[in-house]
Amino acid sequence: MRYSKDSLEAQFLYLTTTGRKTGLPRRIEIWFVQDAGKLYVLAEHFHSTQWVKNILRDPKVLVQLAGQEFKATARVLDPEGDADAWNRAQQFARNKYGWGEGLPVEIDVLVRDGELQEGEWQIEN
Repeated sequence: MRYSKDSLEAQFLYLTTTGRKTGLPRRIEIWFVQDAGKLYVLAEHFHSTQWVKNILRDPKVLVQLAGQEFKATARVLDPEGDADAWNRAQQFARNKYGWGEGLPVEIDVLVRDGELQEGEWQIEN
């Protein structure tokens, strides 16, 4: 299954991380943007954000968008090493929401051998 234009125009997605202390699922509703086949979310409080701390401990996440859920890997971007993606994610968020000053976190859908796993989506560029 592929992302539709409508799902990418949605205002938010649900991101589920694994609690770094409890091991329990932790779900948030959050704004997102898309670029170059990846999804990006921004953490307002940068590395002090609890869900960012969870991702740093365990990058495996679940994303729900437009009623569909899929497995993904999240990665906190580095301002120097990932400067292009960092700046693009923030600018896309400014364009979509009027705010884009947070810490960008990249979300990549898991694909194995070129095939989507059941319940996973691929972004159409």
